[in-house]
Amino acid sequence: MSAKQPESAFTFLSQGALIQEFKIEGYNIVQSLPDAKLYKTHNNVYLGETIGRTTNRIRDAKLHNLNDTSYELAANDVPNSLHGGLNGWGKQEFEGPNPTKRNGREGIMFRYVSKDGEEGYPGTVECHVWYTAGMEEGKTVLEVEYQVELIGDECEETVVGVTNHSYFNLNPSSPTIEGTVVTLGTNDILDLDSTQVPTGKIVSFPKLPPPNSAFILGAVEPAIDHCFVMDTSAPNSCPLDTRLLPLHTLATLSHPNSGLHLEVQSTEPAFQFYTGEGFSLPEVKSEDGCTLVSSRGKRAGIAIEPSRYVDAPGREEWRSMCRVRQGDVWGAKSVYRAWKE
Repeated sequence: MSAKQPESAFTFLSQGALIQEFKIEGYNIVQSLPDAKLYKTHNNVYLGETIGRTTNRIRDAKLHNLNDTSYELAANDVPNSLHGGLNGWGKQEFEGPNPTKRNGREGIMFRYVSKDGEEGYPGTVECHVWYTAGMEEGKTVLEVEYQVELIGDECEETVVGVTNHSYFNLNPSSPTIEGTVVTLGTNDILDLDSTQVPTGKIVSFPKLPPPNSAFILGAVEPAIDHCFVMDTSAPNSCPLDTRLLPLHTLATLSHPNSGLHLEVQSTEPAFQFYTGEGFSLPEVKSEDGCTLVSSRGKRAGIAIEPSRYVDAPGREEWRSMCRVRQGDVWGAKSVYRAWKE
């Protein structure tokens, strides 16, 4: 398996260890840019990126009572910090891809060392990302593993969260996700305040059918950008490395026009489900006026981001899910299965 791997039709880039292509029978089911250079200048929506050093939002862009002090983070989603800051891991160059064999399959590995103080976070940490691909019962399977360790001696502890931020569109000929059939593994969500940060309560998402029941995305509704909770006991029971836990099906997507299907599983206790209301990519033209990238707007894709609870690094009662000390290993695993009928 290489950075561009025809058999399983994946393309990965070293910037952000990101997923550029996820092709099923010639259809790329992830929103992408055609050239690696464009990801450095036009990827304000985190296309395919490995998100870190933390995921999602941290209230008021501050970490309190960590190493007996407080840390100021980049408030890139005022007043909060989002997806690791202004230049989170999705904007960084990873080492790799390096060929590897993992869990009996050919794969590739990316590595990134995040220095103490990067984006305001304490401690030097090392992140590994493994991608392995294959076929199971006619379905294309992509397995993703994350591992993070505190390798510096600058502090006793830090906080970590890693996920992937691909946007899926199972009707690639359409500019939007309208008509996508969705099932979710839970209706429980983290209740949010006006700045999209959890209040601490777990509630049910309104106007959705029961878990594992199908619903259809319309042109504008339902509009979803919430953290769905698979394990409501996670603050007390979630191990730092979830990879040995059983996989749970977070979401399934399909579209009747294309016959394409996607199933997303993870060992993580929660996931952000985002229908892309804020998605915006402007048209990009070459110097001679040729269109390199066509403009894409709201609801162009669906992001499914397996994770710990939103703002777990900022809430002391949830911090055990993401606090990494010397000798600890933070880990997570997700599996994507896609096929065409």
